[in-house]
Amino acid sequence: MIRLREIRMKCGFTQKELAKKISVSTNCISMWETGDRNPSISMLKKLAEVLGCTADKLLDTEWRE
Repeated sequence: MIRLREIRMKCGFTQKELAKKISVSTNCISMWETGDRNPSISMLKKLAEVLGCTADKLLDTEWRE
């Protein structure tokens, strides 16, 4: 989930805003962004939908736009 923070910020969301949109805690978003935890497949799908990207882009450490 190395790209989560980058994509979230590009979309203009705070951690709190993104957390509210997918019904998780801000702490959960923080842990995903730091790599302390990974989202489930269903959460990954929600993240991709809200952020307007694919799950592949969230997981791809080489992705650049």
